[in-house]
Amino acid sequence: MHLPPSFGPVAAVLLLHSLVAVHAQEGAPPGGALSSPSAAGYSCDTSACKLPSCACASVNPPGGLQPSEVPQFVTVTADDAVQSYTIEVLNHLLGSRKNPNGCPPKQTYFNSLTYTNYSLVTDWYVAGNEIADHTMTHVGSPPASEILGNLQALNAFSGIPFSEIKGFRAPLLNLTADTFRILANNSFLYDSSLTAASPANASETDAFWPYTLDYGLANNCIGGTLDGQCQGVLKVPGLWEIPLYATFETVNSNTPIHLMDVQLDATNASTVLPWLKNTFLSHYEGNRQPFGLYLHPIHLAINYPGLVDPDEMRALYVEFLDWVQTMPDVWIVSNSQMLEWLKAPVPISQLSNFTALGCSTPQVDPTLKICNGIEVNEVGLLTNCPFADFPWTTCFGCPVTEPSPGNPVPAQNTSIGGVRYRLPSNCSTPFWDPIAGKCICTSATCAFQDDTGPIVEPSSTNSSATGSSSSASPTSTNGTSSGVRQVVMQGVVGLVAIVGAVILVAW
Repeated sequence: MHLPPSFGPVAAVLLLHSLVAVHAQEGAPPGGALSSPSAAGYSCDTSACKLPSCACASVNPPGGLQPSEVPQFVTVTADDAVQSYTIEVLNHLLGSRKNPNGCPPKQTYFNSLTYTNYSLVTDWYVAGNEIADHTMTHVGSPPASEILGNLQALNAFSGIPFSEIKGFRAPLLNLTADTFRILANNSFLYDSSLTAASPANASETDAFWPYTLDYGLANNCIGGTLDGQCQGVLKVPGLWEIPLYATFETVNSNTPIHLMDVQLDATNASTVLPWLKNTFLSHYEGNRQPFGLYLHPIHLAINYPGLVDPDEMRALYVEFLDWVQTMPDVWIVSNSQMLEWLKAPVPISQLSNFTALGCSTPQVDPTLKICNGIEVNEVGLLTNCPFADFPWTTCFGCPVTEPSPGNPVPAQNTSIGGVRYRLPSNCSTPFWDPIAGKCICTSATCAFQDDTGPIVEPSSTNSSATGSSSSASPTSTNGTSSGVRQVVMQGVVGLVAIVGAVILVAW
């Protein structure tokens, strides 16, 4: 986790014990089938449900395309707090990679705000990654205040435009019918909390391509908090569902399934790697439903005081992604990128002109002193918010009290760093100067350099075997992983050693 230098020993004890409670059982593998055709009772009128606003749940690729004509999307999502430890993990896995068009892969981070460092959220977003909602305090079946408070705090203290926070994942993957209604009523584009719990190539699989809920749920229809909401009972027009596709020890048989942090379900990497490869091939050689790695990256963090570095499991994911990228037509993308393609699917022969898969860099003078999520510009300009349980830094001004669901955007404490101005709706984050309170350019002059290249076949040079953090320049929402700064932890080494092993198991 990312702890500012002012973080002291007493606060560390509180933090570590809280992590055990907050994150227990997060993403545990389902105990059995979560759906079936009879339980779902799903029926969709394909003559009325048309892209881009409506998509039926189907194992077949969208737009009438054949599997050989569509890209194999791979998503690498992260859940929970954004800290320097977790950002290092994502840079290790993705920072040196390229997609077929030469663009760095993008990633979706489902951010909950407890123990988050807001300035790192800004950095990660400006570097081109997607920030999505995971509630403020990480509660299952969340009320509206948890979901919407997260939106408000991310906008106020990280400078993420409301329009760019499009996705949601429920903590503990625990949501209700009301959760979907809250999302729909507040202009979310998608949820990603339901499970596809059967192999992609099974005869009655629930591994559907992402679909809209116009005609109801097609996943999670056996038991749980959505019991009684299938059979077309719950319909949420226009809201997309991106299922979490389970990993299987073998396909074509009834074996245990694994969902989030699959490396925690085995004692060594040599056991897990075949699971990932076999499951991926059931997608890639079949109907090419998206394949996902769903991580709580803190489990893969290194230099975590008191714990042994998980080198073998980090190497596992690097080796798997290296292997995946030797195959044609594989694209590592964010959820929002994937949905842009799903709304207007084109064959792989036309992907070179597909804007959502491209990449561009905001053209900001590197000598300009502006707190904008670009490290070279914002050095020395962050304010440190010295809260007792978890201090954090921000470009956008410290609040007088910690954000909470009841008060997600407290009044600004102008005694720390002076007055800071929040991002308006008509300026992009890298071009906003929160100290001067102005946009450094107009909509006509805010420039982005297009870095998209021609599509090329995979090669051995596309691997990330070194695992080094990316040092690439930040990008727009068509960008790359960021080589964000690391802040040294102080005063917690001995304390983490006492309870760290418990946290790693329970997160």
